Amino acid sequence: MLIDGVPFRSIWLEPDGRTVGVIDQTKLPHAFETLTLAHLDDAAHAIRSMQVRGAPLIGAVAAYGLALALRLDASDEALAKACEILLATRPTAVNLRWAIERMKSVLAPLGPQARAAAAYQEAARICDEDVAINQAIGRHGLALIEAHAKEKRGAPVNLLTHCNAGWLATVDWGTALAPIYMAHDAGIDLHVWVDETRPRNQGAGLTAWELGKHGVPHTVIVDNAGGHLMQHGRVDLCIVGTDRVTARGDVANKIGTYLKALAAHDNGVPFYVALPSTTIDWSIEDGVREIPIEERAEAEVLSVAGRNDAGLLINVAITPKGARAANFGFDVTPARLVSGLITERGVCAASREGLAALFPNTHGR
Repeated sequence: MLIDGVPFRSIWLEPDGRTVGVIDQTKLPHAFETLTLAHLDDAAHAIRSMQVRGAPLIGAVAAYGLALALRLDASDEALAKACEILLATRPTAVNLRWAIERMKSVLAPLGPQARAAAAYQEAARICDEDVAINQAIGRHGLALIEAHAKEKRGAPVNLLTHCNAGWLATVDWGTALAPIYMAHDAGIDLHVWVDETRPRNQGAGLTAWELGKHGVPHTVIVDNAGGHLMQHGRVDLCIVGTDRVTARGDVANKIGTYLKALAAHDNGVPFYVALPSTTIDWSIEDGVREIPIEERAEAEVLSVAGRNDAGLLINVAITPKGARAANFGFDVTPARLVSGLITERGVCAASREGLAALFPNTHGR
C-alpha cells in the first residue's frame, strides 16, 4: 500500500540482511517513524507494547523474532526459550502461536548451524504468503461490495469498520480493509464509517490514517454511534477483522465488536468478518468461554494521547485522580450474529460446516 505515493509493507528486512524494520504504530497518526529490531527482546517488546499489532503482523514479527534469536544462539535450548518468550507477549491472537509452531516445525529438525538462515527464509515466506492471502480476501470481499453498489445504482456504498484491520495490521493490504481498497481502486463510490475504537483509538488513529493516505472517503465516529447510523439506514454493511475464530465460527475482535454485531443484527445490516485461515483456532468451539481475553493496563483507559496546539505529543488524564479502570482488550461475537466469514478461499457461513467446506483438510474433525 502507499504512504504519500511511496509503497510500503508493515515489516521488512533491512539492507544489512539481519535486522528487521517495522512501523512504530504507537506514534501514528501524528508521526511516521520506523523501528529497527535487532534482537529477540526488540521483537517481543514491539509486540507487547503494541508498536506492532494486528494478528497477522504479530505472527510475522514473531517469526522474524525467532530468526533474530537464532542468529546469536541456535541451540535447542535457545530455540525453546525464544518461543516461550514470544508466546507470552499477547494471549488472544492465534496467529502468534501459529507462526511460532510453523517456525519450530521447520527449524527443530535442522542442525544448529543451519537454523538461522532457514529461520530468515521461513519468516520471509510467511510474510509473502500473508500478502497473497490478503489479496485473495480482498477479491472475495470486493464481490460483496460490488453487489451492494449494484443495488444502490450509483449511490455511495456506506461501510462500517471497527478497530484497524487494514494493511498496518498485516504485512500488506489488510483483511477487513482489503475489499475496501480494491473497491475504491475499481472506481466504486464508497464511504467508510470509522469507529474511533477506544481506548487505544486504533480506528481514529490508524484506520483513518491509512484510508486517508490511500484517498478513501471516510468519517470517524465515536464507538457508540454505529447503532444510530444503522437505525437510520446509513450503513449498508459492516466488515471487521478478527484475532481468533473458533471452529464453529465465534469471533474474537477488539472490544466493542460484539455491540456492533448486535446493532447490525437488529437493523438487518450484513455483518462480515474478514480473516486469513491462520486466524482459525480449530482446537476450540465456544469463543465466549474458551478464548482468553487480554486485560491491558488501566492507563490506556484513564488517559488519552494526542498532539497539542504546540505540536507536542502528550498524554492527558481524562478521569478523576484515583479513578480505577478495567481494560478488556477484546470481546467475542457469537457465530449467530455473523453474516459470513471472508477468507482467502471464499466467503462461508460462520459455522463448523461452513469453515470445513472451505478448509476440508485442516478442520481436524
